[in-house]
Amino acid sequence: MQKKKKHGIAYIRSTLSNTIITVTDHKGDTKTWSSSGSLGFKGSRRSTNYAAQATAENAARTAIQLGIKSVEVEIKGLGYGKESSLRGLRLGGLIITKIRDVTPTPHNGCRPPKKRRV
Repeated sequence: MQKKKKHGIAYIRSTLSNTIITVTDHKGDTKTWSSSGSLGFKGSRRSTNYAAQATAENAARTAIQLGIKSVEVEIKGLGYGKESSLRGLRLGGLIITKIRDVTPTPHNGCRPPKKRRV
């Protein structure tokens, strides 16, 4: 009997101050997570490309130890570490099968402030 390869979903949330990566199974149960702050990056170094890549490599290594071989990736946010975190997942040993950008975009924006009365 051939052992089935485990498949997961990697959620990348890249903000302007941090990068958070969560790896779940296909049901949505969290298996591992990692962030730039948890790896010891402080202040403005958390938002760099290098910190995002190191975070992704750490999440990928722990996911592989749990038996996850391939992932679908969902990216959300406007941060600098989006491409670097994808590179880090590949360097960590995960196979990326699908990439989706789920960054929310406003349809009409916020309501403008009321007119100023003098």
